[in-house]
Amino acid sequence: MSDELIDYRTWGVEFFHQAVTEERVLRGVNVLSGRPIDVGPMGVGPGKLVKVTAKGQIGTATGRRVSDDPVSFHITLPVPIEFMIDLGVDKHRFNAEIGVPLVIAARAREDLAIVLDVTPPSAAQVQVQLQAQGLRAQLVQLAAGVEGELKRFIAKYVKRELAKDYVQHATTIDVAGAIERASRGIGPKSPIAEELTEDLSPALEADIRENADLFVPSEAAQQEPTA
Repeated sequence: MSDELIDYRTWGVEFFHQAVTEERVLRGVNVLSGRPIDVGPMGVGPGKLVKVTAKGQIGTATGRRVSDDPVSFHITLPVPIEFMIDLGVDKHRFNAEIGVPLVIAARAREDLAIVLDVTPPSAAQVQVQLQAQGLRAQLVQLAAGVEGELKRFIAKYVKRELAKDYVQHATTIDVAGAIERASRGIGPKSPIAEELTEDLSPALEADIRENADLFVPSEAAQQEPTA
């Protein structure tokens, strides 16, 4: 621990960097983890006769800090999806790995809160990797046609979730509240006070017994007992 004093501005900048860590940012974003994705059935291809259903859930985010001014992070939110293509006569299943990029910048709010400002991606920024090994060319083409629709759905879904209260709460660091809660803990706690009281009584009693003659008036101590 350093005893060197610094100016308010330097202290504030350093506090900001220490408070907004990669771990805290990921913890805020990962409130989305486990949220279900359910798309379709939606019609694709000529006449929309082929039906596609996609199900999955948002995974655990990863990312890193990319800037100190402003304090910013690039985060990737994985969304594994299972597709089902219903051709009417038969159904085929395959998987897709979707990556949702998020740009997060830490902003200072006037009420002494730090807000993680999350920029949701556009549909074009959503990355989709189809795992279509072993599928017929017709199905691969259908899957590729679904890709654009899926990107638009995922981008819209994530944007809507990011605007919800539970995400807003998780991506806000209440500095003033934390300071207030910490200040309440300054000074002796009640268990310590009780312990001090418990120790005081027997110590005081022992001291009185040891010095009992001090509590007896000298005249009484010198008085001869009467028959």
